[in-house]
Amino acid sequence: MTESTLVPGAKGVHDDEVDHIFGLSGALSASINGYRPRQAQTEMAKAIAEAISGQKTLLAEAGTGTGKTYAYLTPALLWGGKVIISTGTKNLQDQLFLRDIPTIKKVLKAPVSVALLKGRANYLCHFHLERTLQNGRLTSREDVGYLRDISRFMKTTSSGDKAELARVPESASVWNLVTSTKDTCMGSECQYYQDCFVMKARKEAQQADVVVVNHHLFFADVALKDTGIAELLPSANTVIFDEAHQLPDTATLFFGETVSTSQLLELCRDVLAEGLSHARDGAEWAKLVAPVERAARDLRLAFPQDVVRLSLSQIAPSSEFFPALDKLKDAMDELVAVLEKQAERAETIEQCRVRAIDLQTRIGDWKEPEPNTKAGSVAKADYVLWVEAFSTSLQLHRTPLSIAPIFNKQREGVPRTWIFTSATMAVKNDFAHFVSQMGLWDEPARTWPSPFNYAEQGILYVPEGMPQPNSREYTDAVVDAALPVIEAAGGRTFMLCTTIKAVKHCAERLREEFEKRHLAFPLFVQGDAGRNELLDRFRAAGNGVLIGSQSFWEGVDVRGDALSLVVIDKLPFSPPDDPVLAARIEAMEKKGLNGFVHHQLPEAIINLKQGAGRLIRDETDKGVLMLCDPRLISKPYGKRIWQSLPAFTRTRELTVVQDFFKNLALSKAQSS
Repeated sequence: MTESTLVPGAKGVHDDEVDHIFGLSGALSASINGYRPRQAQTEMAKAIAEAISGQKTLLAEAGTGTGKTYAYLTPALLWGGKVIISTGTKNLQDQLFLRDIPTIKKVLKAPVSVALLKGRANYLCHFHLERTLQNGRLTSREDVGYLRDISRFMKTTSSGDKAELARVPESASVWNLVTSTKDTCMGSECQYYQDCFVMKARKEAQQADVVVVNHHLFFADVALKDTGIAELLPSANTVIFDEAHQLPDTATLFFGETVSTSQLLELCRDVLAEGLSHARDGAEWAKLVAPVERAARDLRLAFPQDVVRLSLSQIAPSSEFFPALDKLKDAMDELVAVLEKQAERAETIEQCRVRAIDLQTRIGDWKEPEPNTKAGSVAKADYVLWVEAFSTSLQLHRTPLSIAPIFNKQREGVPRTWIFTSATMAVKNDFAHFVSQMGLWDEPARTWPSPFNYAEQGILYVPEGMPQPNSREYTDAVVDAALPVIEAAGGRTFMLCTTIKAVKHCAERLREEFEKRHLAFPLFVQGDAGRNELLDRFRAAGNGVLIGSQSFWEGVDVRGDALSLVVIDKLPFSPPDDPVLAARIEAMEKKGLNGFVHHQLPEAIINLKQGAGRLIRDETDKGVLMLCDPRLISKPYGKRIWQSLPAFTRTRELTVVQDFFKNLALSKAQSS
């Protein structure tokens, strides 16, 4: 497939073909079991085909059940030229590559080559695996077993993708010892360079017509130039972002800068080891790294609390933090000076030198710009400086207030098609929030509603008599209100909480109540196992109750009887003490905008739409969405939230919900 397959500016040129492919007697109906033509899907495919023909940008919101994946894949595979598809998560990336693209490719008989590209941490590294096998430093028996599995896998895999080795959990610490990072990769100096899985994946991506990546990878590349996309973009005709509502957060993460005390301590450990191995006479290595380690630890100890998020302006001038930061800068200067002299003694010391300079630069950049900021440099209002402390480490963040100017810079240059699609980009068909975050002003935006009959398929229930969400007894009140509904639903419940603390409290209470009431509903709690494992167990149980926070609000698909009730504890407003949010609101209010109305509310609505979207996943699903937050009724903005949610039948009466589940059970008994 080449650029010549594009037809710039030809409006509607592919409409007849799209109608035929998606129609009753078309290729999709003939080849895919259970496929039914949907007008919204066909219209969306036409709009994307038109954007591809004209090399334009399109924002495309499609409600759950529209079939947006096939709607963008069909025109992309037929007319897209070189296509990059970016998804929200690695799971979705694998699903596209292993299932959706092969299906559409086969149906359309499209002669395109497809490649999957992930971040380097997903690929086994020959060098690091060999070094780990030789070192024998593993402490736990479990890790020794995992290493044996990985070693066998290395001999049979052609991709080196750790997702193929399901026996070793993705969270296993042994992966860190057998994969590379940008800092620890030897590059072309490596003896295994010719066999390198990362290089192989990048080469395949270079040559493929369609490349599947994820948002983290895409933006890591734009920021770090370390994922191989920098070489892909110039030749791409079409870029498609699926789950596009996640882009602002992902881009903010990568266009910002972070330096952590953990990175500094790891550097010290490596400098000491490599210095003693290759240049024992070059310096007093232990004495050299000690001040860096001490200053890094003092930096963390400046905040006695367990978890802290503070902007620079919120840190007391008398805090121990500032002297520790100055000492760290001085100690890093000395460390870099010695590494500069010793770097030529070994490749690994040179690597340490490069890492040290990078960390030194990032620590140096973590400061307010001078008052006489020169034209062209970053102005004070463009980013926020803040610290985040965890139990054993501290991070210094430098986060942009807006990614719009940076992202627009990436879209300049060669004309190409940019498609942004998601089920949740707009607030009541208004794209203003997403558009302002991404800088996509004056670009066409379209919405296609879900084909589901929400009024018949579900009920939206807001219980009476709930206390205010900031009251101490609120989570207990949520559990008390949810229990009779969970019982009526026969389990089959997702309980979605806005905080991990609420997840834990709900789990404790439900465990007690189920025991007291002799309810045999299996309980699945976030943190007890990985997300996919919990979901598999939940589906298999058929009457389970799963309690989770943010990671279960989106990208989770449970169809059929296993899920009939979704309980949401609170409206998902960002915590008001978030330093980035506070700085963004301050910047908006300086421009005369209302931070709550123009940022916090649309953000919460988009998040809530994602959570609500877990309930009805196909035409036969039925269920209840229970929103416990009384602000939905009592606050003036509640109406705007109501109107943005699916058009469920609405009630505040528990008996209506209980009758709904009784009737559901009856109709199931009669049909079986």
